[in-house]
Formats: sequence, C-alpha cells, structure tokens
Amino acid sequence: MALSQSKSTKMGKSRLFRIFMIVGAVFMILLIIIYWDDVGASNFYLHTTISGPHPSRLSPQSRRGPEKKVEQDKESSFLTDIDAFVNQFLEGTADPTEQVRGEPPPGDPHNQSSEKSEEKFVPRREWKIHLRPIDPEKKQRQDSRKQLIQDVCSNKSYFDFPGKNRTFDDIPNKELDHLIVDDRHGIIYCYVPKVACTNWKRIMIVLSESLLLDGVPYQDPLDVPQELIHNNSLHFTFNKFWKRYGKFSRHLMKIKLKKYTKFLFVRDPFVRLISAYRNKFEQENEDFYKRFAVTMLRKFSNYSDPPASVVDAFAAGIRPSFSNFVQYLLDPNTEKEMPFNEHWRQMYRLCHPCQINYDFVGKLETLDEDAEHLLRILRVDNVVEFPQSHRNRTVSSWERDWFANIPLESRKELYRLYEGDFKLFGYSKPEKLVHE
Repeated sequence: MALSQSKSTKMGKSRLFRIFMIVGAVFMILLIIIYWDDVGASNFYLHTTISGPHPSRLSPQSRRGPEKKVEQDKESSFLTDIDAFVNQFLEGTADPTEQVRGEPPPGDPHNQSSEKSEEKFVPRREWKIHLRPIDPEKKQRQDSRKQLIQDVCSNKSYFDFPGKNRTFDDIPNKELDHLIVDDRHGIIYCYVPKVACTNWKRIMIVLSESLLLDGVPYQDPLDVPQELIHNNSLHFTFNKFWKRYGKFSRHLMKIKLKKYTKFLFVRDPFVRLISAYRNKFEQENEDFYKRFAVTMLRKFSNYSDPPASVVDAFAAGIRPSFSNFVQYLLDPNTEKEMPFNEHWRQMYRLCHPCQINYDFVGKLETLDEDAEHLLRILRVDNVVEFPQSHRNRTVSSWERDWFANIPLESRKELYRLYEGDFKLFGYSKPEKLVHE
C-alpha cells in the first residue's frame, strides 16, 4: 500500500514536472515572438524572410532547409540559441501574403513539394523581371571597391586611422545613428551627408512606408515633402534599437547586418568638403551660422563681435571664407569641444566600413549607374526610381580654384585628416594640391 502511494507520488511529480517544462517552453516561445514583433516577424510580406537574405542570392545548399543551417551555426550562448530558433521559425513559415500578391496556379511546382518550392524562387508581383543579366563591368566595379575596403581594413601594417581595429561591439551606440533600417525589404543604408543622401532618404521613406498621406504611403520619392526628408522620426536607425529592444538590441543589429543588404554612397573627400561649405556657409542658414560660422569668424577672421543673425551677417557681406572653414577643421580644439558635424565628419567615422561588411559601395561620381545597379540588386527597381538631380553639383575640377588660397602645409594636414576616406574608398591622393 505504502509502495503504491510512493509510486503514485513519483508519477505525479514527474507529470507535474513535464507540465512545467511544457508551459515554460510555450512562455519562452511567446516571449521571443513578442520581442521579434517590432523586428518585422509580423510582416511576412518582405521580399525575403526577416532573418534571411533574398532567396535569389542564396546558394542552393543554403536553400535546402533551415534545420541544416541552424545546426551548422549553433553555438552555446543563450542569445545564439534565440537567433537559431527565430531563424528556424521564420524560414520555416510560409508567407501568408503570397495568396494576396499572386497565388501560384494549380499544378505549379510550388504546390507539389516543399523541396522544389525552396529551390524554385518565384518573385513577387512588384519585382521587375530582367531578361538581361547585370553588366559584368558593374559587378567587377563593386567587387573591386569592396575588396579595397577589405584590404585596407585587414592589413594592420598598412595605414592606420582611428577606430580601424575596433570591433562592432566597441562602437558607441550614438555613432550608429547613420544606419537606416528598412525591415520590409531587408535593407540597411548608411547615409553620408553631401553624397546624394537626400534622394536616398526619399527612397527609404517610400520603401519603408514610414510616411503616409491620408493613410496611404508615398509612392513617388519626389512627392515626399522637403522639410520631412531629414526628419529623424521617419528613419529607424541603429542608435534607436536600445530604446526598443533593450539588452537584445546589439544582438539584433548583428542579425540584421548579417542578413540584410547593406549599402552606402561615398564621394571624393575634398570635393565633399567644398560642397558642405557651399551648402552651409554660402547660403543663409541660421542654425549653421550660430553653431559654427560665428566661431570661425571670431577665431579666424578677426571679428570679435560678429552679427547676431545670418541675415544681418549676409547683409553686411560677412561670412566665413573657405580658408576659415579649413582652419576650423584643422584646429585641434574643434573636436575637443564637440565631434565634427556630420556634413564634414570623415565618411569612415559615419559608416564604419571596417566593422560592417557592405554589400554595395556606390560613388557620387558614378551615381546614375550605381543607383540603377543597386535598385536592381535590391529588387525594388519596379517600385521606385532614383530621382534625377538638376542642382549645381560640386565637381572635382573645382578643387584647384577652391584650394588656391589655402597654404600648402594646411592642404597636407587636411589630406592627413581625411586620408582614411581617400584610401578606403579608392580616391587618388590629390598630388597637385599637396605637393606644389
């Protein structure tokens, strides 16, 4: 009798333990799904699953099943287990919006076997079907640009610059504010001011549908109001992850960096400086006048009491010269007070190319070709077109005139200040400017 009661008690405890295990597992799954909700798991209308690159860019081996992929990548840490689970969950879930965007007809291979479904990729309705492959010259151009960055970053004995050898985890959260994320299409764009970033931000607003007019997302990038393009609330950037995801933020950044298509556009560093000066100090800009121009005038133009407003200053013909601007950049006290403004901060400091492996590196000098190439890679070239720019663009042929009044030693020092950008992004050293 006692033995029977003891056995019954043990069985009860065992059953209770199994129940607790099941409840705990369900709770953990719900917790993960809740955390993932903002990442985009509820939006299965992506061109790809939230945790994977576009299937068209996956190798056949990586498309054979999520279990094998998870098994290969499995590690011991708790966060990695979460990553593996979410990958398996998302990659093993069908896209419910597939029925809305265009249901496969009866007899289609998609309905016959899951293996064939994974191997045969059917684009969504909005994707443009290209009969011609991408120009091999364009592919080679991208390979060369990315290889150069890799070579400069990996060679520790070759040219050093601040932040070159740090890891992604070493980058402060506030320095990740230029990485814009579009979860709908699996895109990360690092914007560089004075490198067509206004138009690329327009593109990102349209793709992410972050701005609505009468409840309807904007479809034409040029329709996005000028005053809203640079509104930070419309762009979900990496530095905002901590507020939304807490302690999981850095891990989620790494997942997106691994899975999403990452791109940036760069420009000749000296030409970018000229463009920044023209835009911010040759035009009436009250904010930049008070924050920067007044300091330049006081320290480098012998104006002990500059006009209080930019309107009064321009009316009196007072404005900092390009030479004053260069002096301001070279002054060691400038960055002791605050970091360089984003319009003249080094591009590698904005986008961290040694810590982030970019999939596409565009250049302003080849903007039209690169924009067309990139939109095709992103499979959104039937959704948006890159806006044509008709403004007076600063060109490299102007460099000699702009630097004519800059002393040779200052030119050399300025080159050293921006040498990282020259070397990383393949811009030739301006020999005529620094060796005259």
